[in-house]
Amino acid sequence: MKSRLTQQAGVAVRKLRLAKGWTLQELSEKSGVPLSTLSKLELGQSSLTYDKILRICSALDIDPGLSLLQNSPAPLPPSARRAVIRKDEGEHVSFGDHVARVGAQDLLSKNFTPMLITLRDGDGRRQTLPGEVYLHIMTGCALLHTDVYAPVKLNAGDAIYFDGATEHRLHAASSETCTLLMIVSGDEGFWRTQGS
Repeated sequence: MKSRLTQQAGVAVRKLRLAKGWTLQELSEKSGVPLSTLSKLELGQSSLTYDKILRICSALDIDPGLSLLQNSPAPLPPSARRAVIRKDEGEHVSFGDHVARVGAQDLLSKNFTPMLITLRDGDGRRQTLPGEVYLHIMTGCALLHTDVYAPVKLNAGDAIYFDGATEHRLHAASSETCTLLMIVSGDEGFWRTQGS
């Protein structure tokens, strides 16, 4: 997920590193933070632990009491864009074994992707998703299976938040129709390939 805070921290580290004329490899050697971690940080694809922030600040010779974000550009003003999705609108797609309607699919570079999903009775296939996932059960009952936790039964009105990179399986818990709102962080276009 590329949060604004993560992107700003990455821009700040890159700016400070380049001001010293260092390569990523040099910053890695001076800070002890792996090259791949620094690269992901500068690309806004990863956040850092406090320990790594201290090591990077020490290597760059900046006071860790000062925010790295003081060295990043000011955040962009709100874009004022919006998308209204009327009842039964949205791009209809197959989503694994289920049917989904993707909202605001015409907007690019979103921070999250909303989907209204109708779960079919059956086992559902195992899958992973980019970023973090929020599910809110609107009608019926669903079962969520992961390799990390015991299966969880979710009834209408229940919700769950989890890491989409965790392999999971989602399906209706009975023959009753189950509809849910799923919000996935990021705008990867992942839903275009889920039906295949």
